[in-house]
This record gives sequence, structure tokens and C-alpha cells, in this order.
Amino acid sequence: MGRQRHGKRVISNSSKDGSDSVSHGKEDKKKDIANSILHRKEKKKKVDIAKVFINISIGLCIFSLIWFFYAIYMRSYMARRIITPHPSPKILDGNSTGPAVSPHLFWGSYRPQVYFGMKTRSPKSVVTGLMWMRQFGGMDVNLRHTCEQGDGLLSYGWLMHDGVNFGIQEIRDTDFTLTTEFVKRQGGEQGGDWTWRITAKQQSPAPQAPVISLMFYVAADSQGSLQAHIEERNRLGSLTGSSEELGQFKITFRKPSAGESSTAKYASYNHLKTVSPGLEKLTDIVKNSLSGRFVYNPPSGEKRYYIAVDTYKPLPQQHQQQQRGESRKESDFVVHQVTMQTPFQIEVLFESASFRDRPNQLAAEVLTEELEKRKYAFDAKFEETFGLHRKGYTPAQIKFSKAALSNMLGGMGYFYGQSAVQSKYNEYPLAYPEGPLFTAVPSRSFFPRGFLWDEGFHLLLISKWDPQITRESLAHWLDMINVEGWIPREQILDDEARSKVPVEFIVQRNENANPPTLFLALQKLIVGFAAKGVAADKDTKAFLRRLFPRLQTWFEWYNTTQAGPVPNSYRWRGRDKDTNLFLNPKTLTSGLDDYPRASHPSQDERHVDLHCWMALASGIMADVAKLLGEPHHEYEKTHQILSDNSVLEELHWSEQLKTFADYGNHTQSVALQREKVYVPPGQPRHQFLTARLVRSVRKAPKLQYVNSLGYVSLFPFLLQILQPDSPKLEHILKDMRDDQKLWTQYGLRSLSKSDPLFMKRNTEHDAPYWRGPIWININYLAVRALHYYANTEGPYKEKSAALYQELRTNIIENVYRQYMETGYIWEQYNDSTGRGQGSHPFTGWSALCVLMMAEQY
Repeated sequence: MGRQRHGKRVISNSSKDGSDSVSHGKEDKKKDIANSILHRKEKKKKVDIAKVFINISIGLCIFSLIWFFYAIYMRSYMARRIITPHPSPKILDGNSTGPAVSPHLFWGSYRPQVYFGMKTRSPKSVVTGLMWMRQFGGMDVNLRHTCEQGDGLLSYGWLMHDGVNFGIQEIRDTDFTLTTEFVKRQGGEQGGDWTWRITAKQQSPAPQAPVISLMFYVAADSQGSLQAHIEERNRLGSLTGSSEELGQFKITFRKPSAGESSTAKYASYNHLKTVSPGLEKLTDIVKNSLSGRFVYNPPSGEKRYYIAVDTYKPLPQQHQQQQRGESRKESDFVVHQVTMQTPFQIEVLFESASFRDRPNQLAAEVLTEELEKRKYAFDAKFEETFGLHRKGYTPAQIKFSKAALSNMLGGMGYFYGQSAVQSKYNEYPLAYPEGPLFTAVPSRSFFPRGFLWDEGFHLLLISKWDPQITRESLAHWLDMINVEGWIPREQILDDEARSKVPVEFIVQRNENANPPTLFLALQKLIVGFAAKGVAADKDTKAFLRRLFPRLQTWFEWYNTTQAGPVPNSYRWRGRDKDTNLFLNPKTLTSGLDDYPRASHPSQDERHVDLHCWMALASGIMADVAKLLGEPHHEYEKTHQILSDNSVLEELHWSEQLKTFADYGNHTQSVALQREKVYVPPGQPRHQFLTARLVRSVRKAPKLQYVNSLGYVSLFPFLLQILQPDSPKLEHILKDMRDDQKLWTQYGLRSLSKSDPLFMKRNTEHDAPYWRGPIWININYLAVRALHYYANTEGPYKEKSAALYQELRTNIIENVYRQYMETGYIWEQYNDSTGRGQGSHPFTGWSALCVLMMAEQY
């Protein structure tokens, strides 16, 4: 029993152990399975994570590639936008300047860069012109052709020019005077005929009258042909030619006569028939064809060798280009030289073959009679338009004002070509779309091309004389706009224009603006439109409708690209960035060049003049939109905000300075000083660089109002943004009349006499420009504003009226006096002496004195 139980116990234990063994085996298997599953899961998880990383990497690569190609596309797209034309239809049709549409304006004196010449308003015109030189004056060849200040002429300029049909110009060289006259006659399908008359007279008391060579030339510009016809051994009697726009034509060189009589005059003749690679090369070609082997042998007088055109020898540079195959297409160039002693008179006739019912030749007595008719009509229209005789001006003063207007009209040019432009997306400059530009120019000698902010002032005068010319110029400028809404501020369109411009100014950059003065001309147009009431000019309304899409884009471009750092503020882009070399970095884009702004250019700047320009522009945009029935509320709202005097004062009024001012990172503690150049002991100084003038900053700049009182400070007044009852107007009028600040007896200074930068050089080679001298365009705006406030109810009405009379008189008297003393209207006037200075003749905006004389604003 005892064993049995024991045995049972033994059996029982062994059975239990077996059971445990089986159980443990199962559990181990389960664990193995679980571990296997877990291992597989972990392995799968690792595989899944790897796949995710691979997929993400692939996705990132694809995204990066897409972004890379998108970025390339966008950069290419942005790079091309600068040369993408505006999508709206052109304001002017392609043939609008042709003889079929505007025959009366087809031919004209549209070459302001030469003393006398004519061309057509077409892309590749046959051009005509005059060169001359005095004989027996020594070894120097004083050839005159393009208008050059260095020629030292006593004076030159149009005495009469109606902008369309005729012109009379007087050129006073050292001891003789040339009078150039032209008259056009309509007829045929190619713009009709014209005739020149050149009269030469001695103006010195010397016993021997000067001998002069006149060189009349005709040049094709890459298309057309010319054939010379020789008479009497070596005299070029005429030439015939043809071109796409002119068809067949003939130019006749009549024999000279003795002064204004018809008596024959002895002359020596020479001619040159060659080719030219470009119009900018004409002077060089003539100079390089001159020879002194010819004999001047008048019937009564000694034989003398004189200089004349002979055989042209290509310039070495041109010859090298031809060898490399780089030369441009050469065009026919013909020169007719006449050498004779003063006095004499000579005529040149252009006759179109399409003018078949010509009543007679426009020459001799017929030409004289036609000139008299044109002069009479010009005088009558001038008095009807400006009324200066009724105002009591003297004949001499009226003659001066006619010359001022005539030089503006005679300075109209027609240009065709492409600007060189660049944006931040372009590594190199690009060629802007080809196009024409019909525009006045500031100065025939120094600035014979279109400038955006000058043209708005030009058109204020031209619009009083000829509204059609005004509309055409406006249209040409706005047809220059690109898809962004940008217009290049300086139009340098062809090789002839580029030959007169320093290289650093040729490329135009699309972040740079210029004051939108074309809105001043538009304002005149709208005022004239409104004055006509219900019977408004349908042509003007249709013109404005064609203009409007481009105006919208232009305004929006200013409103976005020139926006300032705070709401309703604006900032000129394009200031000089090299602060080390400039006493005050220039702001060429503002039009006021070196006028003092914040000493350290930054994105924090706010410019008061640009704010006022935008206030003016938004108001005119609202007026145009309302007139056309277009949405105008946004423009009106912008105008109301920008014209709100409290907004203007908050942004630009300095209570400390008691004036409107720019705001920016500024210190007035700056000066130009010689930089130190270390010269090792014993070394000769001349082997080291010359010490430059560089800027020294003696006190760190800070954000503040710029303490420069001058033209910029006046803009809320100049553009009539200030309310007539604004207390700020009192401060402005007081500063204007203070002779220690802006007032002079010749006009308003550009910068206060008490300013630290008054008449200070900006660099070693950069004389003061807008830092004191008197400028007529801003003085015109000041006179116009005084006239407005003098005729508007307000507490400053009487003071404005008194200042108006005094300032207007001072400006007119000084510009007139300087013209009589020097023979020129000038770019600017000295604030101490009133003397004319800068470029001359400058009958761009300086001619606005005509409107001041007429009191037409």
C-alpha cells in the first residue's frame, strides 16, 4: 500500500513532467513562431520604411527637377518680359506717319542733331543735309555738320518754324552768317516737293569777304539708290533717286547768285559719290575725302589752293571690319560742294515724280512769294495763339518768343530703332522691340534724342500751337511701353543717336522710372476736351480710348514698382549705390539728378516729389476713365488718399524743419576728402595711384527727414496738391521769397543758399547740377501754381498774386536778356548773376517762358 501509493506518486510525477515537457515545447514553438512573425514584421517594416524613403527621395527628385525647370522657365519668362510688347493694339497704325495718311508731316526738319537737314518720317529714310567750312583759315579743317557746343558758333537757331510747312534759321559763324530757309509744297502720293534756300553774308568789317564751301549731301539709309548727273565738267547739276517710300525723285542744285540778286556768281565745284555704312559716319567720310589740291581761281583775284571733297579712303577700322565680314549694308552717299565768296545765295529743289500737276518750280521769285505767305501766316497764328502784342510786349521780345517756340518745333525729331535694355533677370543687355519715336528734344547740341520727363514739359507748349503734333508725340511715347508697363526713360534708338551718348548711359534698366510728366500734357488735353462741352471733339475721345489700356498699365507700373516702405508712400528706384564716391548718391531717375536725398540710400526712403507725381497721375487717370465711361473709382480713391493733406503731412511734413521733405537714412555730416595713399619710404610718388576724393561720414546716419530745402520741398505746392487754406502754404511762400533760401532776381534756386550742399561738387569730376542753379521747368511749375493760388479763394490769395507777378517778371526778363546777350536760350541760369550756363541751345523746357509771357497755364 505504501509502495503503491509511492508508485502512484512516482507515476503521477513522471506523467506531470512529460506534460510539462510537451507544454514547454508548444510554448517554445509559439515563441519561435511569434519571434519569426515579429522578425518578419520588423523586416517588412524596415523594407516599408526604406520604400517610403526611396519614394520620398524619388518624389523630391521629381519635385526638384520640376522646380528647376520651372525656375528656368520663369527666369526665361521674366527675362523676356522686358522686351515683350504691350498686348493692346498700337495707338498709331503702322502707316500713320506715311505720305498716304499724313502727307503734310511726311517731310520735315526731323534731324535736330545737325545744323540743317531734312528727312521723312519713315524707318529708313533718305536723308539730306548741309555741311560747310571756311576756306583759307589755316591748316585746321573747321567742318560744321552736327550741332556741337565745341564749334563755338556765336549763335544758331530757328527764327520761325511752324512745325509743318516752313522754317527760317540763322547761323552766326565767326565772320559770316548763314540763313537757311525751307518751304514744302503738297502734291502727289509721296509727300510732295520742298526747296531750300541758303543765304550767306559777311558779318565782320574785314576788307576781304570770307570764302565758304557749302556741302549739300544726300544719303540713303540701307535702301534706295542715288544717281549723280554731272554738268559743265565737274558741277553736280542734279541727282535722281528712288526709295520704297519716296518712289522716283529728283534733286536739283541750282547755280548760286550774288546775294539776293539774280546776278551769277563765280564758284568752284566739287562732288563726291561713294557709299556709307551708316549715317553716323557721314562727317568722317567727308573729312577723310578732303584734299587740298584744288585751285580757287576767281576772275578778279589771286589763285589759291582750297580744300574740297576728292576720293574717299575708308577708315582703317572700317577696312578691318570689311575684312572680317562685319560691315553693315552700305548705302549711296552723294556730296555736292560749292565754294565761293560771300555774299551769295543758292537753292536746292526736291521734286517728287508722283507730283504730276506741279504748277511751276518752287524756286526764285515763286519761292520768295511762298516764303512771304508762310511768314505772314505764322505771325498771325502766333499772335492769335499767344497774344503777346496785345499784352504790350516789344517787337524784340515777340521775336525772341517766336524763336523760342520755333526752336522747340524745329527740334522735333523722328527716330527709329531699338533701345538697349536690361533687367535683373538678364545677364546681358537685350534689344528692345524696334519702333519709331516722334518727339521734341531738350538740346540739339547735347541731348538730341527723346527724354521721357522732358517731353511732358515740351508738350505743354506744343499743345498750344498744334494739338495734332501733341497727340502724335504722346502716342509714339506710349507705343514704346512694354507688357510690364515700363517705358525706357531715355530713347537712344540708332547708331547715330548712340554716337552722341557716353557708353555708361546707353543701357536702360527696367526698375528705373522718370517723372510721369506726360500726364501734364494729358491734363491739357482733358481740360481742352471739357471746354468743348457736348460738342466735344470725337477724334480726341477716340484718341483717349486708344491710349487708355496703355495708360492703365503705365500707371500700375509706377504704383507697384515705385511703392514705398509704408502705405501711400513712394520711392525712386535706381539711386547710385557706390556711397563711397558720391557726396550724396544721385537719383537720376527723379529727373533731379544730384539734388540731395537721404545720404545713405535704403529701402526705408520716402520721396515727396514722387508722392505728388502719383497724386497728379491718379487724378488724371480718374478723369480719363470717367470721360470714357470706364471704371474710375479705384483711381479716384487713390487720388483722394494721395491728395489728402493730412496723409501727405504725416508722411512728409517735418515740424522741426517747417517744410515738406524726403525721409530716409540720413546724416548731413558728410564731406569729400582725399583718400590716403601709402607710399613706402624711398619710393617715387608718381608710381602710385593718385589719391581720389572719397566721402567721409563724420556722424552715423539715422532714419529722419532729409534737411534739404529746395525744389523737392515745393512739390506739394508745385503740383497744387496743397489745399488753398493749408497753413503749410504760408511756410512755402515764405521760404520761396527768402533770398537767403530760394529767391533770386532771376528765378527760384534749385537748392537753398543756406543748405550744407549748396553748390557743392558731388564727386571730383561731377560739378553741382541741381544744387543751386535756376531751372526753367520747375520755375514754370512755380509760376503756374502761384497763378492757381492767386485765383483761388484762400488766406494766401493776395500773397500768391504778388509773388506771381514778381517771379514771372524776373524769369522772363532774365531769359530774354541772356538770349539777347549770348544768342542762346540755356539749360540753366546762374543764381548769382543770371548768366546762362550748361548746354545750349536748350530750347526744350526752357522755352516754357513763352507760356509765362502769354500767361497760359
